[in-house]
Amino acid sequence: MKRVLILCTGNSCRSQMAEGLWNSLGQPTWEAVSAGSRPAGYVHPLAVRAMGELGIDISNLVSKSVAPYQNENFDLVVTVCDNAKEDCPVFPGAKLTLHWPFEDPAHAEGNDEEKMVMFRRVRDEIRDTISGYLASGT
Repeated sequence: MKRVLILCTGNSCRSQMAEGLWNSLGQPTWEAVSAGSRPAGYVHPLAVRAMGELGIDISNLVSKSVAPYQNENFDLVVTVCDNAKEDCPVFPGAKLTLHWPFEDPAHAEGNDEEKMVMFRRVRDEIRDTISGYLASGT
């Protein structure tokens, strides 16, 4: 089984959605985990809702630190925000590191329905990027 570590700053939105999507789209070949350089301590409820719309339940995931993963081996490490790219440690056990920056939906403004527009857009961008990567067979 191949392993991917998805990194973000807070590990509350983008990396959590990416973990859920990768575990869904990449099965049975891939196992995804996510972490943050400065974990927020929660998974954003609108990220949970956006993923639920696709039938992917991330409500049981937790926001966690990157530290426990530093000495593990990964086939791929993906940073999904610019801050994580700068803040996160180097992973000598990673075969490949990629940077896929996505806009942070936690910064969306308005009521929950207005914010959901951005959560859905970012979720779909993450899904399309992961799908393209998996389809490439790399």
